[in-house]
Amino acid sequence: MNVRRVIVGATLATALGGLFLVSPATAAPEGAQACATKSLTTGYQKAGTTVSKSSSSSCNDLNLTYSNDSTSTYGDSYRGFYKTSSGWKGGSRGYIWASDGSHSPWIVLLSDVADGTTMGVGSEIDGGDSVTVAH
Repeated sequence: MNVRRVIVGATLATALGGLFLVSPATAAPEGAQACATKSLTTGYQKAGTTVSKSSSSSCNDLNLTYSNDSTSTYGDSYRGFYKTSSGWKGGSRGYIWASDGSHSPWIVLLSDVADGTTMGVGSEIDGGDSVTVAH
């Protein structure tokens, strides 16, 4: 069951005066449980530690699920980087602001990543931040 059907069903049930409960497992995006996750350290405006896109994961994107700025309690802006045969490239989304903590919904840093691609996350203000990505 996808989230759109759950929302439509809940809206219809509410309009009809009925009670409609959705368990957290049902409300999660399809395939979210099949994503590989990894904790990384950011580089300063470049990839820090890296991860390779898993071929067994159903995720097609590099998603920021958690971030903790090492020098501030506010957050930082993050960008996805990926390695090509000609070197490192920054994702077209640029730097995206994220407060410290867990992110729901996830923040998409790179889209449509091919299996085996080496990826990392860069911080705009300073490096050395702790992040968790789903890929």
